[in-house]
Amino acid sequence: MTLLRICDLRTHFSTEDGLVKAVDSVSLGIADREKLGLIGETGCGKTVLGMSVIRLLQPTTKIEGKIIYKGRDILQISEREMQKLRGREIAMILQNPTTSLNPVLKVGEQIAEAVHLHQGLGKKESWAKAVEMLGAVKIPDAIQRAEQYPHELSGGMRERAMIAMGLACDPAFIIADEPTKGLDQKTKAQIVTLLKETMEDRSMMMITHDLGVAGEVCDRIAVMYAGEILELSKTKDIFENPMHPYTQGFINSLPSRGLKPIPGMSPSLIDPPSGCRFHPRCSLAKDVCRRMHPELATSHGNGDHGVRCHLCA
Repeated sequence: MTLLRICDLRTHFSTEDGLVKAVDSVSLGIADREKLGLIGETGCGKTVLGMSVIRLLQPTTKIEGKIIYKGRDILQISEREMQKLRGREIAMILQNPTTSLNPVLKVGEQIAEAVHLHQGLGKKESWAKAVEMLGAVKIPDAIQRAEQYPHELSGGMRERAMIAMGLACDPAFIIADEPTKGLDQKTKAQIVTLLKETMEDRSMMMITHDLGVAGEVCDRIAVMYAGEILELSKTKDIFENPMHPYTQGFINSLPSRGLKPIPGMSPSLIDPPSGCRFHPRCSLAKDVCRRMHPELATSHGNGDHGVRCHLCA
């Protein structure tokens, strides 16, 4: 069963330099209990896509399309109705807990506040739930840690506290934005293990530039570039049979593949290239790639593997 479906989503916002097309005609479906990895370079629109789903963008942002959650288009419901969904049904684990956590409130207070708001528990019950959640994400001495401020916790503990906050109201769908960013390898491995355990009965969209982490956690991977999806398939297929030249380059940039960088820079989201948006960086580009914008189409022989590339048509 599809829990959340994104249909032709366009998220644009105005700047002094022009209209930024951060998300441009993206369509995705996420099944019940499925984990989808949304990967790509910094600035490709991944976080904006996640923020669009949970409706945490500025009111001046122009959002078009549909986001269907359990049969309802959440772009059409009121902000009051959305507040009831946010946290209780759909939660977001924000990236960079150092700046996302309030520095002047105790960690336990911040989790308890979310519990009180969405579950209506009293002060003592909300605090007890906060301590319970800190223990659930394997923070040692949870009672003591709940009384501490964010700066008193290590980076790994702050990330665990963010996960605890996201899970506190038992949502069915989690958006995890760069949950391992800035962590050392040992702590990253611990967070990956924690995500596997805590997300087992939930659906998740993991936003990350770390293909290795996505490969360990996610069932499917969507590769994003310049505001659109270039490739979408099961995780195993993405690693074993990447079809888009950008995906191939992204995988080859992994340490295990020799750290070969993709040449060039990501294009502007204000004025993206004509034709295929990756063609200025693609060694295989042909004239049609420069002229015509390719559609995301299933590859021959694999109806579950979508690719936006003229060379794979």
